[in-house]
Amino acid sequence: MTKFSDLALDPKVLQAITEAGYETPTPIQAQAIPHALEGRDVLGIAQTGTGKTASFTLPLITMLSKGRARARMPRSLVLAPTRELAAQVAENFDIYAKHTKLTKALLIGGVSFGEQDKLIDRGVDVLIATPGRLLDHFERGKLLLTGVQVMVVDEADRMLDMGFIPDIERIFQLTPFTRQTLFFSATMAPEIERITNTFLTAPARIEVARQATTSENIEQQLIEIKPSRKDRAFAEKRAVLRALIEAEGAACTNAIIFCNRKMDVDVVAKSLKSHGFNAAPIHGDLDQSHRTRTLDGFRDGSLHLLVASDVAARGLDIPAVSHVFNFDVPTHPEDYVHRIGRTGRAGRKGKAFTLATPADEKYLANVESLVKQPIPRGVNPLPEGGGDSRPEPEPRKSSRSRRPAREEQPVEAAAAPRERVAEQPRDRKDDRKSDDRRNDRGRRNDRDDGRVVGMGDHVPDFILRSLARQVPMEAGDADASPEAAGEA
Repeated sequence: MTKFSDLALDPKVLQAITEAGYETPTPIQAQAIPHALEGRDVLGIAQTGTGKTASFTLPLITMLSKGRARARMPRSLVLAPTRELAAQVAENFDIYAKHTKLTKALLIGGVSFGEQDKLIDRGVDVLIATPGRLLDHFERGKLLLTGVQVMVVDEADRMLDMGFIPDIERIFQLTPFTRQTLFFSATMAPEIERITNTFLTAPARIEVARQATTSENIEQQLIEIKPSRKDRAFAEKRAVLRALIEAEGAACTNAIIFCNRKMDVDVVAKSLKSHGFNAAPIHGDLDQSHRTRTLDGFRDGSLHLLVASDVAARGLDIPAVSHVFNFDVPTHPEDYVHRIGRTGRAGRKGKAFTLATPADEKYLANVESLVKQPIPRGVNPLPEGGGDSRPEPEPRKSSRSRRPAREEQPVEAAAAPRERVAEQPRDRKDDRKSDDRRNDRGRRNDRDDGRVVGMGDHVPDFILRSLARQVPMEAGDADASPEAAGEA
């Protein structure tokens, strides 16, 4: 069995590895490190959690042990797709290079340019950066890439997903063509293969596992949910998630919960906290200091549940994650491999649950086609329908039962004035016109069976006036006179 001592690494690096508690390299490390130390370009393909970071960090420190950095001209460059992954690479460098005098700079967003400029001005051996912030420094004239001897591209397929490929191509063109390139990816999309054919020279291709395979250390389960109503699917999925976490009990020492959308990350985290779970969200819209504190809390155990978008699916080295919950089936099938790869690392066992509704059928089929096996079906811990077992409140039924009573009152109220108007005697000539208008209005309503016709009660008075009106004389009307009748 190969040991790190067999890989021709610098003695100071071997000392740091021993102090870190490592003795045997992973397959990707055992195969990539010798080619890298020979100065060859390396194309490494391995699933997440196999130790790709150390496979380029260890030979990089060994190769840079001799030489001296110049101001604004880093000797090596490591590109990472996210701030978290870049920070993790920097932490690995600090661990393995602690017995050397090599210097590093970390260029990521969310940190002031001033502090980063000071580090670059002093000269660094290793520059670790995200593509966007690196180009920002270059365009400001604060950085030269003509002294780069070794260039590392980590998680290249994630770079593709995030739209960084044009930036990567530009950075390749800014570095010397004599550089050595170490290129690592979990999958090989056609665009990634095109870049490797363009910018790598006769690379040593290392593929330690079939592309897009899942680790055998991970127990996978698919929980199928049939929502009681379409508009309750989101709430019922949250209820199933809580039930799964509670069912795992003490076995769930910590877990990462993945959502497809940032807004859902916040809602799920808030829901879990409101039900007494120790949870916090992390996604790209949060401030960098907030994201760093959240990750630190998850690593040291003070945070139990990390609700994340795919920003945390790639490259984060948190070895002791016991569970992964896919709250949503990923829209990109490759993300399924990376998400569940957060558990079952470094030889440990892990569990991965995926919640799926009938609407996820297409995405689920893509995932199973990629991994070339069906995901084992698990048991929904809640009754069929996926939601809470508590009875649904029925405010609608009670309101409907009261509605007829409310509707009857206006009808009676409307009928009463018409009866009173009919009983009032028309004793005075001044009241005849207004009484007749009310009677006409009542007759129209009676004729229409109570239905409002046209403008109803809101019809203007001038429309109701008749140009010729005949008022019949009532017998016994003492006040009536022939003149009055003639006037009418």
